[in-house]
Amino acid sequence: MMITTTEDLTKACARFARAAYVTVDTEFLRETTFWPKLCVVQIADDDGPVVVDALAERIDLAPLFELMTDERVLKVFHSGRQDIEIFHHLSGRVPHPVFDTQVAAMVLGFGDSVSYDQLVQRTAGVTLDKSSRFTDWSRRPLSDEQIDYAIADVTHLRTVYAKLSADLERRGRAGWLVEEMEVLTSPATYESHPDDAWKRFRSRLRKPRDLAVMIEAAAWREREAQTRDVPRSRVLKDDALLEVASRAPKTVEALGGLRAFPRGYERSRAGQEILEAVARGLARDPSELPELDRDRGVGGNPATVELLKVLLRMIAERNAVAAKIIANVDDLEQIAADDAADVPALHGWRRELFGDLALKLKAGALALSVERGRVVTLERDAGAGGAFQVARSRRGQDKRDEPAPSAADQS
Repeated sequence: MMITTTEDLTKACARFARAAYVTVDTEFLRETTFWPKLCVVQIADDDGPVVVDALAERIDLAPLFELMTDERVLKVFHSGRQDIEIFHHLSGRVPHPVFDTQVAAMVLGFGDSVSYDQLVQRTAGVTLDKSSRFTDWSRRPLSDEQIDYAIADVTHLRTVYAKLSADLERRGRAGWLVEEMEVLTSPATYESHPDDAWKRFRSRLRKPRDLAVMIEAAAWREREAQTRDVPRSRVLKDDALLEVASRAPKTVEALGGLRAFPRGYERSRAGQEILEAVARGLARDPSELPELDRDRGVGGNPATVELLKVLLRMIAERNAVAAKIIANVDDLEQIAADDAADVPALHGWRRELFGDLALKLKAGALALSVERGRVVTLERDAGAGGAFQVARSRRGQDKRDEPAPSAADQS
């Protein structure tokens, strides 16, 4: 069913409001704008799907936004961050409650960032036709192939959701997903602060002065791109921005002499504003600047980080959880440097699964060894003269260290 009017959308949303859950996906364009341009929204419940033409002249999406924030209806997305960002941008509100099947799949051991078509194949045994994925969704009328593609995205998502949610309950991991959804549905996740734009270049900045100028120049570019609703590169390319930060030009002539800077741009309004941003950066107090990556370094001994990587991989494989969702390299580096590091791996279910063992490994109370071709943990036994013994979890007394079947194994 194609919806092109507010009246039909209101009726459809009233129907969806009576459902326990709906599956949701969007089609949008972002190549020529800063903010994504919503073109199509597809939604389904157990009674079937609808396709909403978000570009129709006679449609007001307010009923859809109400549905997205209806606390009685669970909204199911796959890799929903960009979809949720669109709803937040257009309505000022974040969809809630939410279930993301990609995150659920990571929790259940399908690997890092499994794609939707792979997940459908592995849970429903269906091979999707993705030939319409990169078509122009802003052109009207939509083709039959595009509509079929949009419908398939949300109809099969119902099967994926049913299987993953059941497996989460069976394996006692539903609470893990709740923690992840709190981040996904936090408004702060989707707030774009120009003052934070410099962080995209953190790893490429080497000097405090470069950092100070980049903070101001990147913030200027971010505000300009948002105001004009154009991609950042349309305002100033990354290479030019990095050259501005490293060279810190103070005059129009110096700005125009930068190799990556657009010819003639230095005498425009934007050129003057960039020089003003450089001046603000140079005036910053170096003692109040954020730390650069090179200043943070790798805490403790880099070998500790390598051991933590081995432990992480072992824990992920034994528990059928994607390592990426437990911890990343930055988390491991911070744990290596500080037992009280404020990283996700030392909080909640991640700490229970991995964090406590990581701290034991650092403290010398836990060791890693190989047994019959598999990495195992050895714990120091205080009652045996401090000797290491195979951890009790290897004797079956702690299920955390035993391999667990994934949803894929059940399909």
